[in-house]
Amino acid sequence: MKLKWSDVTPEADYLSRRVFLAAGAASIAGPALGLTGKPSGLSTDEKPNSLEEITNYNNFYEFGTGKTDPAQFSGSLKTSPWSVRIDGMVERPGSYGVEDLAPDAALEERIYRLRCVEAWSMVIPWLGVPLSSVLNKAGPQPGAKYVAFQTLLDPDQMRGQGRGSGIDWPYREGLRLDEAMHPLTILATGLYGQVLPNQNGAPIRLVVPWKYGFKSIKSIVAITLTDKQPPTTWQMLQPSEYGFYANVNPQVDHPRWSQATERRIGAGLLGGREETLMFNGYADQVAGLYSGMDLARHY
Repeated sequence: MKLKWSDVTPEADYLSRRVFLAAGAASIAGPALGLTGKPSGLSTDEKPNSLEEITNYNNFYEFGTGKTDPAQFSGSLKTSPWSVRIDGMVERPGSYGVEDLAPDAALEERIYRLRCVEAWSMVIPWLGVPLSSVLNKAGPQPGAKYVAFQTLLDPDQMRGQGRGSGIDWPYREGLRLDEAMHPLTILATGLYGQVLPNQNGAPIRLVVPWKYGFKSIKSIVAITLTDKQPPTTWQMLQPSEYGFYANVNPQVDHPRWSQATERRIGAGLLGGREETLMFNGYADQVAGLYSGMDLARHY
């Protein structure tokens, strides 16, 4: 029997994750716990990180600035029921349930590299649907040029949204429409064959594998199509450090982190650093989106 979002309680989800960890789920070859995805030819053949690494080392400032804060403090986030408002320059605006946007039968398995601007990386086996399929359901109008995203605003559930964080909540991100419609861009609702854990952006998040991780906004509640470039959280906070595009580029350093190399999480002390690939290794698929652009200026 397929797992439905309406059947998932935080307690049941937590228990299923602990059982999955206890079973030593280090490979995607085993049976899925409720969710399955059709294999995709867009997946990397690199070995995925373990579920424990993926769920216990991440950035989700809504729950704190530490890498383990999301796992520690996100368990009480209520992710069902959940709806996403799609509005702006679309023919069919409305509020859509996660199960409508990403039904189980439509899920695809996408094993993607993830590169953080802090110069660490992972390989993650997502389950999701192409963002293009969602946008096509809403019907983009001819003048739409950008897609804006917004995360849940709820300081009672998201302790990091309290006073003193220095961030203008809610978290906002955006893409050009052609980036959003690209086949690599997905909305993820699961990983490792199970419902997306809270700390990884449940119940629905964006994944854009050729961009730095902060572009892949989590716990989405609103998607707006517009003809103007939307404001994005990190660009508003530090425009000299974070651009709108945020494409992985080993030739353009962040003021605090060289982007030439990266540290693969789980590689160990002797694992060394790996050379960072242009567009995170997806140049063959996406470089054409930026033809003629100065990527040092449009960073």
